[in-house]
Amino acid sequence: MHHGSGTTLQSIIDAIKSKTLNASISLVISDHADAYALQRAKDAGIETYVIQTKTKEEIDEELSNKLKNYQIDLIVLAGYLRLIGDCLLNTYTIINTHPSLLPKFGGKGMYGMNVHRAVIEAKEEYSGVTLHYVNHEYDKGNIIKQTKVKVEPSDTAETLSAKVQKAEKIQLVEALQEFTNTKR
Repeated sequence: MHHGSGTTLQSIIDAIKSKTLNASISLVISDHADAYALQRAKDAGIETYVIQTKTKEEIDEELSNKLKNYQIDLIVLAGYLRLIGDCLLNTYTIINTHPSLLPKFGGKGMYGMNVHRAVIEAKEEYSGVTLHYVNHEYDKGNIIKQTKVKVEPSDTAETLSAKVQKAEKIQLVEALQEFTNTKR
């Protein structure tokens, strides 16, 4: 997770706790030892893991070896900004949530506030959130779901971010519900 506070993770944990979502989180992984998401996972009794290696290839191997020990149906990226390597891509279904209506405002460097500032500057009428499958390129995988958010003339990057995050959490939990229903 990238300096986020792990609120997306928290919304999944809460949905599972309230039985809105029939799923379980096996493991929460971060490439930042101080990511607050790791603390949220620990508080919820979920195992955590911090990535030790540096390059895409090393991380790919490291995570493949780590994940082998779990029964994993789906990997959800939330604020994880590195490209995913081949072993993981070929083994798991991986989805990512992105804070814009892709293909607009996607690609390298387009994350967090960068996205919302760009949307405001472009005077877009709508922004939103996109849930997509992960492939070899940033933000290029097939789109699963999109939720539109109206950009008001008074919106700043901060207010837009708050609206998009709210929509993101709802959309992600809904998509996970659908995923768990088709799984059975």
